[in-house]
Amino acid sequence: MARVLVTGGAGFLGSHLCDRFIADGYEVICMDNLITGDLRNIEHLFKKENFSFYNHDVSKFVHVPGKLDFILHFASPASPIDYLKMPIQTLKVGSLGTHNLLGLAKEKKSTILIASTSEVYGDPLEHPQKESYWGNVNPIGPRGVYDEAKRFQEAMTMAYHTYHGLDIRIVRIFNTYGPRMRVDDGRVIPAFFSQAIKGEKLTIFGDGNQTRSFCYVDDQVEGIMRLLKSTYTLPINIGNPEEVTIKEFAEEVLEIVGNPDASISYHPLPIDDPLRRRPDASLAKEVLDWEPQYTREEGMKKVYAYFKEVVK
Repeated sequence: MARVLVTGGAGFLGSHLCDRFIADGYEVICMDNLITGDLRNIEHLFKKENFSFYNHDVSKFVHVPGKLDFILHFASPASPIDYLKMPIQTLKVGSLGTHNLLGLAKEKKSTILIASTSEVYGDPLEHPQKESYWGNVNPIGPRGVYDEAKRFQEAMTMAYHTYHGLDIRIVRIFNTYGPRMRVDDGRVIPAFFSQAIKGEKLTIFGDGNQTRSFCYVDDQVEGIMRLLKSTYTLPINIGNPEEVTIKEFAEEVLEIVGNPDASISYHPLPIDDPLRRRPDASLAKEVLDWEPQYTREEGMKKVYAYFKEVVK
């Protein structure tokens, strides 16, 4: 039985990865310090013999006894509300945490996959964003703590690959959504659905013409698994290239929820908030034979069913 460590495994995306590895017959070690993760995301796995949980901060020394075939580093605050509240922890998990896990991978001779992000492109001047684009990031702006942590993470991972011959994978994740997103994490999908369900005004920052591209979590997990099993060692975008304006997306949410009390309100755009975001996913198609299977309509219906249960 192959053995895998998933850091940040009690988080939104990490917990879905734990589910997938368990379903595929792996032994899974989930590691999370629970500052943004939630045990409720993985409590259904505790009864599994091939699942174990470590409450640990990977910014501190990491040791896991026994062999490790794969390490997936997904530990990090990932929403603006979290990394603006915890800037130092965000920088530390991207730097010290990554260093610790690369060292562990070297010791165990593991393949390591790190979760990078579309935020490495910053407020992009190239559209859509290809992996070859170096980005437009303000290193001292409020978002810089997350953007630069991930950029450093990529650089250190590539250095371990070049210098030590470590087997690496780097996934640049674009906006992903699905069940287990935190209602209060500040990202647009939980914010819009919770506001619409409660009959409040959907908060749009700026004029609503900025764009995002939303990938359903099952598609994201499939792309990550294909990358892990490949031999590709350069960064690769995994995201849905279908682009939508925030205003259009808010209107879609209002239509799906159907609460007559809900409406839209506009507020100033935060500093350095990207105006456009869409992956060029052609490399994922070419290298991994991957492309999204869920339409936005299908994914939104699934996530609405989830938020109806958890929004109070």
